[in-house]
Amino acid sequence: MRAFRETIERDPERAAVVARLPLEPKLELYAGLLRARLHDIQLKRWVRTGVISKAWLGTGEEATTVGPVHALERGRDVVAPMIRNAAACCELGLPVSDMLRAYLGSEDSPARGRDLHVSAWAQGVLQPISHVGDMVPVTCGIALTFRIRQEPRVALTWVGDGSTKTAAAHEGTNFAAVQKVPAIFIIQNNQVALGTRLDQHHLPGTFDDWAASYGIPGAAFDGNNVLDAYAATKLAAERCRRGEGPALLVAETFRMGGHATHDEREARDTVPAALFEHWGKRDPIGMYEEYLKADGITVKRLEEIEAAVTAEVERAADQALQSRDRMPPGESALQGVYAKNGR
Repeated sequence: MRAFRETIERDPERAAVVARLPLEPKLELYAGLLRARLHDIQLKRWVRTGVISKAWLGTGEEATTVGPVHALERGRDVVAPMIRNAAACCELGLPVSDMLRAYLGSEDSPARGRDLHVSAWAQGVLQPISHVGDMVPVTCGIALTFRIRQEPRVALTWVGDGSTKTAAAHEGTNFAAVQKVPAIFIIQNNQVALGTRLDQHHLPGTFDDWAASYGIPGAAFDGNNVLDAYAATKLAAERCRRGEGPALLVAETFRMGGHATHDEREARDTVPAALFEHWGKRDPIGMYEEYLKADGITVKRLEEIEAAVTAEVERAADQALQSRDRMPPGESALQGVYAKNGR
């Protein structure tokens, strides 16, 4: 907890951002962290009870999503999440029930049963794809549109530590740098790419010099500290709106589980137990809760927020389950599909 507070106070600019943050937005960050965790818990329950076969979770990485999303302008900015950043959807206005319906593949799910990757374009959230890193050039293109139209808007995406090695991520970041587009790229370093540890695929060991290699401003933030994530992104977004080009942020966090629910045991074999223990003590929700208590927020107030978010997610799960008997008809698979030469 000392380190949590020291992280916020270490950088004067970030400390000033946090100091200006009113109480209600601080509590909304807490609710967002809870909502993200409970969404994952619900999916895990469904796996264990046979409702779905597996799920991709962001447990332990919630602050890396919730902090940055809350630092943006809802209704104006655009985000392109990876599947572990699903919390971006509900934090920008998509009902949790729709997020859960995506896993069920029902006709009333956001993709009408086509894909479990959730999007909410009306809320400014692009749909993720499995090719992690490919959303970098897409985000760059959207940001280029903002620049051409002279709109003070920002496009943000997350990049896994492993996907920094893809051509799409490199080319997109380089193009954004050269064209000075208002984009924010967050390298979400959760220490493992699928089943490959960071030390097995990244020789430098850190991403400290990554931004400098593209000639753009860069900064690191504690991916388990929602206030540090918020402040770092807020400052980067302000820079983008001033027309000063893109920013690359590095979030240090940890994946508290397998690539998906089917390989939890493999994850424990891949990553040392000491690393799980270290990051387990730095749980983003527990640390932020203790920070709020020390800041004078009563336990009763926090319990009220927890009860409200718990009820919201449970209600969403019930609503989603009612959709299971509304599966899309087979012929709908041919609708909305495009091919070259009109075929």
